[in-house]
Amino acid sequence: MPIHRVLPILGTAQRLMAGILSVSPIGGAIEVARAPFQVLVFPFFRGDDGTFVYAVFCRRDSGVWQGISGGGEGGETGLEAAKRECWEEAGIPAGARLIALDSVGIIPAESVVGSLLWGPEIHTIPEYSFGVECQKKDLELSGEHSEYKWASLKEGEGQLRWQTNKNALHELDRRLTTPC
Repeated sequence: MPIHRVLPILGTAQRLMAGILSVSPIGGAIEVARAPFQVLVFPFFRGDDGTFVYAVFCRRDSGVWQGISGGGEGGETGLEAAKRECWEEAGIPAGARLIALDSVGIIPAESVVGSLLWGPEIHTIPEYSFGVECQKKDLELSGEHSEYKWASLKEGEGQLRWQTNKNALHELDRRLTTPC
């Protein structure tokens, strides 16, 4: 059951940052309820030689390297949010194969939305992790990221700041490279 709260009056920029407001593709703004969870997605590509590389992204606002990330909107599931974030942040089509990972991070709610958006009793939210298979290496960055790079597991882990990102990338690599 979704949690609904009466939110303080915020300016448009604050509401965009908190995920409460979104821009419609036909212009104008629409209200969106930000769900109390985060998704983390690592695009991967299998080269002609059979090796895998992973895309890591540099956030424009902080310079931190991470996977694609964002929060659920409205009544989205984690999988639906992952598909939407892949499209919005990297131009990856919604039909791309997603792999749900077991890695689930727990992150401070305030570090995601800057406040206790869902009320004083929700201090942490889950971060669900996925891998997404890319058919090509050319990604279309949103304004959220300044650059991206394709990296081996070792290179990618070296770029990433957050342990939840490193754990998810490591699990994805093991799922792709370890025979069942």
